[in-house]
Amino acid sequence: MSDIRNLVIVLGDQLNHDSAALDDFDNQRDRVWMAENQEEATHVWCHKFRLVAFFAPMRHFRDELDEKGRQVLYHALPTDGRKARASSFASLLTTTLNEHDVQKMIVVHPGDHRVLESLKTVADEQNVTLEIRDDRHFYCTIDQFRDWADGRNSLVLETFYRHMRKQHDVLMDGGDPVSGVWNHDKENRGTFGKSGPSDVPHTHHFRPDDVTQDVIDMVNQRFDDHPGKVDASSFDLPVTRSEALTLLREFIKHRLIHFGDYQDAMWSDQKYLYHSRLSHAINLHLLSPREVVDKAIAAFDSGEAPINSVEGFVRQILGWREFVRGIYWTHMPDYQDRNALQCDDDQDVPSFFWDGKTDMACVADAMRLLIETGYAHHIQRLMVLGLFAQLYGTHPAKFHQWHMAMYNDAVDWVSLPNALGMSQWGDGGLMATKPYCASGKYIKRMGNYCKECRFNPDEATGDDACPFTTLYWDFLDRHQQQFKNNTRMTMQLKNLQRKDSSQMNAIRDRAQKIRRDELDL
Repeated sequence: MSDIRNLVIVLGDQLNHDSAALDDFDNQRDRVWMAENQEEATHVWCHKFRLVAFFAPMRHFRDELDEKGRQVLYHALPTDGRKARASSFASLLTTTLNEHDVQKMIVVHPGDHRVLESLKTVADEQNVTLEIRDDRHFYCTIDQFRDWADGRNSLVLETFYRHMRKQHDVLMDGGDPVSGVWNHDKENRGTFGKSGPSDVPHTHHFRPDDVTQDVIDMVNQRFDDHPGKVDASSFDLPVTRSEALTLLREFIKHRLIHFGDYQDAMWSDQKYLYHSRLSHAINLHLLSPREVVDKAIAAFDSGEAPINSVEGFVRQILGWREFVRGIYWTHMPDYQDRNALQCDDDQDVPSFFWDGKTDMACVADAMRLLIETGYAHHIQRLMVLGLFAQLYGTHPAKFHQWHMAMYNDAVDWVSLPNALGMSQWGDGGLMATKPYCASGKYIKRMGNYCKECRFNPDEATGDDACPFTTLYWDFLDRHQQQFKNNTRMTMQLKNLQRKDSSQMNAIRDRAQKIRRDELDL
């Protein structure tokens, strides 16, 4: 049994060399511990692409640590699925503690409450000191968010965002916003018109090296029954910091200029439009939010990008991302059990959320992209897939589990508030003051899907009625008592009251058939 002073645990979403966990690291007396494990790959039915998106960066980070002279105890999942089948995070860590005399374990605060509790349990059972360090990756610590939230009747993103702008002097001119207004959201709702987007930049493709190819082979063999697909020709996410920096430069140079105008627009057969695709790299700590924000602001200062694009992008990182994390850690673990709309416990996502087999053009296109790449941009997530799940009556916890399974950038701290809270309104308004509910007319306005779809977004009943529109009116009908005192829902509820009883009976009947039988969608 060898002696280890500090066993530094590096989690799969903490791949930054300036991590607080590595402060005062002694190459002779300390060891880094990293582990791929079956439990993390299967506690939700993980997309193959997503598994590669986590395991490949982990193996590259391991190799980088080794080059720095830092000894790594690394558990790699073997290709043979019969081996390490029962491995869990806790069991692998316990085995290491039994094999070595460890004085102390060190970890940066995890992004998953379940992992944090698992670490604490192992430390208690093995009688080993566990030191949990703040994650310097974020602008706002958990304690700082709690101090900001303490005593407030409601937690509003815009208030928090302005607080963060002032505190960190971001896009500020003294005490005022540099453009004279705090929020340029009204300028960021453009559509492409009938002609569609033009001159959409090509996307940089990172060719998988031998390390990544080994992971692809392992995932395809070991997790062959998991959803989605992945191969060397399709996997194009950055797996190292160097590659992540390349993706950042590409976004700043070619996409940021139009990001603001078209961040809510959709168009069929387009993969990424003007979105950054940086969330995966940021959430894995390959990039820091500060350097991403600084690069965007530099583009504004140099005249390369307009203020509506830069402010909208900064708001997502400095505002929304930090706000979501604060909500998560302030309200867990009870937050994960919230079900404000009282959805049925057994109401899962519809089957086409796994295979994409539906005639709804908008859903089919978003699912095609998700199955092929583990990605869909934020408006497809929120106002296509998330919207359908909400109107359908999906239990928010099940939607969150699906979200965690399918998206490359999903980590519990960011997925749970976004999926359960913002998308499904499962928290009853903590994340959003009103549900993000809309009919098929919204999708028609923001893209071209409806043009070729067999469903009519203007109709709520009949064989050709858009399921979104049918379910929208049924959603308002089912929850009108709950929303009647919400001033932001007043107009929608007034429109509901204009429906006569025969219309509503037909809507309810069709909505029930959609949920019960999925009809022929």
